[in-house]
Amino acid sequence: MGDMSEKQQEELEVLQSIYEGDTKFKQISSICFQYMYGDEEQKSILIEISWPELYPSVLPSVNLDLFHNGYLTPEFKSEIQSKILKEANDLLHDAMTYSLFNWMSEHADDFINRIAEIVANNKVFRETKLICDDNSIVSTKKEKKQQLSKAQKRRITEQTNYLGEKERGHDWIDVVKHLTQGV
Repeated sequence: MGDMSEKQQEELEVLQSIYEGDTKFKQISSICFQYMYGDEEQKSILIEISWPELYPSVLPSVNLDLFHNGYLTPEFKSEIQSKILKEANDLLHDAMTYSLFNWMSEHADDFINRIAEIVANNKVFRETKLICDDNSIVSTKKEKKQQLSKAQKRRITEQTNYLGEKERGHDWIDVVKHLTQGV
């Protein structure tokens, strides 16, 4: 790769001054930068932007296929990448790395709020196994046990015998009480 263009050099200096001391920003090389969105390990997205030789006359490379993003589905990463590149298309021929990181900052919460749902759906998908036998599909899915609170468990044990069955007559009515209510 040849020398950096004057525009790239200027943008590099601007990025270094803007993100100085920002622990979420990481300069991988003079043409490759990463920014982390979110706080918790399972609720964050790492974006990497690299400059090709003709940048900013051509679109930068936007990479989400990083180890940190391994729990995200390819479809979700592709969606984020295409939205960032769509934004980049509007900024062609201008320094855009900061603008792209900033655009992602404004939309990061929307993406991060969807992560839990996507990860949960992905786990369900992985737990479901499809077996094909003569054009028949059998789906095996782990069933979740219902989680009961201590109070619910106590109530159940108070209403049942040692076998877990309700006592004989638990639903009988008091005939005398029932007949006196009509008077």
